[in-house]
Amino acid sequence: MTMRNWAGNINFHPRSFLEPSSLPELQHAVASSSRCRILGTGHSFSPVAVTDGDLISLAKLPARIEIDPERSEVTVSPGIRYGELAAVLHGRGFALANLGSLPHISVAGACSTGTHGSGDRNGCLASSVVGIELVTADGELLRVSRQSNPASFDGHVVALGSLGVISALTLAVEPTFAVRQEVFDDLGFDHALDHLDELFSGGYSVSLFTSWTRPVFDQVWRKRRVGESDPRPQADGDASWFGARSADSPRHPVPGMPAEVCTEQMGVAGPWHERLPHFRLDFTPSAGDELQTEYLVDRSHSADALRSLQTICTLIAPALLVSEVRSVARDDLWLSPAFGRESIAIHFTWKPDALAVAPVIRRIEELLEPFGARPHWGKVFFFSPTYVAAHYPRFRDAADLARSYDPAGKFENDFTSTYLRSSSQLG
Repeated sequence: MTMRNWAGNINFHPRSFLEPSSLPELQHAVASSSRCRILGTGHSFSPVAVTDGDLISLAKLPARIEIDPERSEVTVSPGIRYGELAAVLHGRGFALANLGSLPHISVAGACSTGTHGSGDRNGCLASSVVGIELVTADGELLRVSRQSNPASFDGHVVALGSLGVISALTLAVEPTFAVRQEVFDDLGFDHALDHLDELFSGGYSVSLFTSWTRPVFDQVWRKRRVGESDPRPQADGDASWFGARSADSPRHPVPGMPAEVCTEQMGVAGPWHERLPHFRLDFTPSAGDELQTEYLVDRSHSADALRSLQTICTLIAPALLVSEVRSVARDDLWLSPAFGRESIAIHFTWKPDALAVAPVIRRIEELLEPFGARPHWGKVFFFSPTYVAAHYPRFRDAADLARSYDPAGKFENDFTSTYLRSSSQLG
């Protein structure tokens, strides 16, 4: 059997493909397996979900969205997509604090890999997790929460599937809210770097896009909660922002791509879940013909890191579709790339040519290494296990937690054994 991820850059050969349709079936599948991994929506560009054992899909488990209004929480099945969950929450008067750029990704997969949205006050998507139901290696059902497991809960949330199979997640919610989305064109690169803190604080979520072909950020996407004022309004109102011109029509981040696949812009207010993502749930933004790489850098190094990358813009641009820069709030989740520090995320969407892209990524990593960049677990990267382990203060604790749950390595694959088990033996 041959399986491939969404982008098609990874092909692998699981022993079997299992689709349990109930929790007991899932427990039996896990208990009976000697080696297994879980498949989400397949949007990871790294081999984090690859296995030569049993591949288990959670897509056929009963859909579960249980809202507890008194506790401001929702418990969901692991395979539900954020866009589907968000519509139900909004209909009941609730919201999540943040969403990623794609509403198509599954809740459990995104949380397990530290996937994030953007915003100075917005942590990664896993920051909203307050409880986990987990099927352990022996098929038992375990429930952990911040209240019942305060010492280790932060190690359970972003765990790369190394502790067991998530059968449900409980997320914190808040009252629903509305957002306006505006796009601005041609923000000067140097001017932006001189005002990064002001730019990122100028909205609930702000994204800077560049093709690295000119010394500008080609587009700035600003998302503001309705009622949230601009802390630095321009003299001519919304016609410009930090010198960038207000877009005269909707935009797609990649030049030449149709804007109708994107969420509504032009300052039109709408529900949070129809503005915080860049792309609409009812459209597939691309066919997977791309590769992605992303690094999170300490906010204090953001301008220097970006200036360093500008020195190789002629190397980056030919292999690139678009690059995005956004802010991410710090968190305390042991394996989150934003652990312990306010961060900026530097994202690259590449053309689907792995051979051409690989040397560019390696050069980027050489330049970002002095800034302590942490790679996104679900994207393409080449940093060594030694380097990665050294840049997570709780890394050994995370590896020890994985070993305590799974001493026989049932949930391991080459990726996790390289970056968790072997790295935990270093130093």
